[in-house]
Amino acid sequence: MTNEPLRPDDHLPTTGSPFGEPILRSEDDRLLRGRGRYIANIRYDGQLAVAFVRSPVAHAQIVSVDVSGARAAPGVVDVATGADPDFVGLALVASSALPNHVSTPQPVLAADKVRYQGEAVAAVVASTAAQAADAAELVEVTYRDLPPHVDAVAAAADPTPPVHDVAPDNLIVTRTFDAGDVDAALAASDVVVERCYRTNRHGATPIEGRGVVAVWEHHRSRLTLHATSQVPYLHRNALAQALGVPDSAVRMVVGDVGGGFGIKAALYPEDAAVSRLAQRLGLPVGWVESRSEHMTTALHARDHHYTVRAGFAADGTMTALDAVLHANVGAYSAPPWTAGIETLMAGGLLTGPYKLSHYRCKVLGVATNTTPTGPYRGVARPATVFVMERLLDDAANELGIDPVDLRRHNLVAPADVPYTAATRLVHDSRTYLDCLEGAVELIDYAGFRAAQHQAAEHRAAQHKAAEHKDRGTAKAQRACGIGFACYNELTGLGQKASAGPRLPFRTGHESAQVRIDPSGAITAALGVTSQGQGLETTMAQVVAAELGVGVEQVTVELGDTDRLSFGMGAFASRQGVIGSGAATLAARAVRTKVLVVAAHLLEAEPEWLSIDCGLVHTQDAPSVGVTLADVAHVAYFEPHRLPPGLEPGLEAMRFYDPMTGTFAAGAQAAVVAVDLETGDVELQRIVCVEDTGRMINPMVVEGQMHGAIAQGVGGALHEHFVYDADGQLLAGSFVDYLAITADRMPSIELGHITDPAHNLNQVRGAGEGGTLGPYAAIANAVCDALAPLGITIDELPLSPARVHAALAAARRQRR
Repeated sequence: MTNEPLRPDDHLPTTGSPFGEPILRSEDDRLLRGRGRYIANIRYDGQLAVAFVRSPVAHAQIVSVDVSGARAAPGVVDVATGADPDFVGLALVASSALPNHVSTPQPVLAADKVRYQGEAVAAVVASTAAQAADAAELVEVTYRDLPPHVDAVAAAADPTPPVHDVAPDNLIVTRTFDAGDVDAALAASDVVVERCYRTNRHGATPIEGRGVVAVWEHHRSRLTLHATSQVPYLHRNALAQALGVPDSAVRMVVGDVGGGFGIKAALYPEDAAVSRLAQRLGLPVGWVESRSEHMTTALHARDHHYTVRAGFAADGTMTALDAVLHANVGAYSAPPWTAGIETLMAGGLLTGPYKLSHYRCKVLGVATNTTPTGPYRGVARPATVFVMERLLDDAANELGIDPVDLRRHNLVAPADVPYTAATRLVHDSRTYLDCLEGAVELIDYAGFRAAQHQAAEHRAAQHKAAEHKDRGTAKAQRACGIGFACYNELTGLGQKASAGPRLPFRTGHESAQVRIDPSGAITAALGVTSQGQGLETTMAQVVAAELGVGVEQVTVELGDTDRLSFGMGAFASRQGVIGSGAATLAARAVRTKVLVVAAHLLEAEPEWLSIDCGLVHTQDAPSVGVTLADVAHVAYFEPHRLPPGLEPGLEAMRFYDPMTGTFAAGAQAAVVAVDLETGDVELQRIVCVEDTGRMINPMVVEGQMHGAIAQGVGGALHEHFVYDADGQLLAGSFVDYLAITADRMPSIELGHITDPAHNLNQVRGAGEGGTLGPYAAIANAVCDALAPLGITIDELPLSPARVHAALAAARRQRR
């Protein structure tokens, strides 16, 4: 394990392959100088702006929509409603072949009924965004209120009136994961722990919100849509279906994106509405959401309620787990991932990196009158890790076993691999225990326990002295605690691993095209996209390593569906695993052809040749040879000099599919100090040890881990989309929604394990793992700190208000 931080002067490539070097990100020069091209920078001559009229209520029938005032407003070009012929029937549909999934078509503009606060009912097009916003205020909508559903458990227990008539029980997706004999195993257990756990609804809140600019070319009957999409090819297909045109009639272009984290992997009604408006007006139309629109209408996540029973033997062996999950999926099953993305992921991965034969988990995706939910960095697993790790700490307390020892006893060990989990997923990671031991060492567990014991004795002595002198002089104190979390992240899902949700597509493959042009310049076009992960750098490193050139000689192109025929995009920590695999195969094919041509020119055999710094040479004469530019010139302009039967050109397109996924192991530890008067939780330390496999760029990997951990900390301590009983969002701006900021983060301490994965480049995904541990590690640390007071907290976030309420309740019980 290594835990030395990278230093700025380390970021220069050493001799040899650039694969594995902490090279500075090439895109940062452009972005830091303000030369990025984000969605708000896209401007066409004559471009119009859209403002949406949104429902102020959570559940209601639409009685009437009067747009006459808006049509007469200055600068207004068009006003659309759901009753317009161009919008009637225009809806987004999330499809799944699962028998217990209910499709809930989401109208682009609601016409008959609204199902959550913020749902669009009209769109106003004007010359400027200000004029459109002003005119939108003049649209008068009359609603007939219906009783709203906000809580998932309550909505399933009493579904009247249902959110959707097609789902009268409010259940959008259901499934039971079942293995072994859970009831018998629980009956035979020495200890059965029963708990309810709840995680908080929150979201990604990237620095750049959503936006689209649509251009319809009448002479070609073709749409160009600039968007902030993570999956432009999937969105092209879904948008083409919604608009009733072939895929070839839609071009998606994704420029620089200021963060995605999953929420930009969904197709939204606004995307289709702006496209339809451009189509019917024949003019460029754009929309960039406001922050309040983002908070109200961009996908939320993590609103889960778990009821669990777990059995343990006296020696700490986990014998059985029985769980019921109510996942609040919001008002619609959102395309393309459906309402099953969190629900099914939770059921499939709740057991985490632990050995367990007897497992049952009933998952219920419940429709409510809240913003639809969908993918957010880590997809369900921060919640499942929270449940599993809190459960282990609770069990350790009842068994009288150290919580670290209980984890050691139950983790999948190297001798168990390959280990088939109760949900039939196959674990390929041998390093769960290594990660835990690394975290124990980094956090100095033994040292902390000794200091904690000493501090407790000191507090007790102080308190006794204060009581003896004067009860009023006892000062508020802080209690410190430590917590651990072990997890696994299923990364780079191949087609077999992605089959579970039964979507109309499999996400296992990715594409890349590598070309050396006649001048010798190298271009790599890839189907993956970047939202700030540094892919222009890391994919250039992969291609450069294969072609024997410097990273600066490779230009990476991303995000244009006209540039590359097909790709899958960015999600599920797949770019490093699958994207790099496609880039490697394409570059390798070009390299093979380069060596064949060069061998013919040098009157040598291809296997005698090497490529270094763009020079193709024999191994025994490294300074004599032909350059890549020489080879390219022949390949394009002098086909008579090519070997007989060899086609001109130097380019190749390849797909890569690892077929299965690869697990990335991880462990985190947190130290907190809890103010016993105010309930404030100070995160003093957080350490993370992950098995990242072979790293393409260690600096980029660490950046991904830092960002993921910070988002996990935000979810554990601060971030919460709160609704009132009427379905009104009470945290609709950063005034009320406390997003994580740098000043609330301690220095993040990292350790790395680099056990090669079983895929082409031996890499494991590193984009999401960091989010999985903070909920559990911090919650366990808080409960450890408060254990002497008999306090345990099983609901997130661990806000001062929640902790203070628990402290107050404990004081009342002691009186």
